[in-house]
Amino acid sequence: MIYKTEVVSYPDRDPRDNCRFVVTNMEESPETVYQVYRQRGDCENRIKELKDGLYLDRMSCSSFWANQLRLLMVAAAYVLMQDLRLRLKTTPLARAQIETLRLQLLKIGGQVKQSVRRIVIHLAASHPWRRQWYKVARALGAAVP
Repeated sequence: MIYKTEVVSYPDRDPRDNCRFVVTNMEESPETVYQVYRQRGDCENRIKELKDGLYLDRMSCSSFWANQLRLLMVAAAYVLMQDLRLRLKTTPLARAQIETLRLQLLKIGGQVKQSVRRIVIHLAASHPWRRQWYKVARALGAAVP
């Protein structure tokens, strides 16, 4: 089996001190090999997000069915977070990890007031990501003062 290595240079990127080499037996061009391995790394990052951000590997219930339900709930939460991330294309959180989204958008103390015509959320005045939250709410179509 013959392995070949080649270095791919991209004109839009500045050269760095830490060159990366891929040793493979694929017969495709170096650019194609690079794209394949880059997509693989992106998939592994999504798995890492599931495990670290949403605690996918936490199966602490004693019942199989309870753990299965927990797994399905995590999968549903991941789909919702991905949809949220897609809707945040115009905001600084467009490429944020799930843990960052949870921290800055969901783990907030506030009060929800509902009237006949609308639902109003009053956030804590000392919330550190208040401006960020308002930008995201506007991007999602909410009427924010």
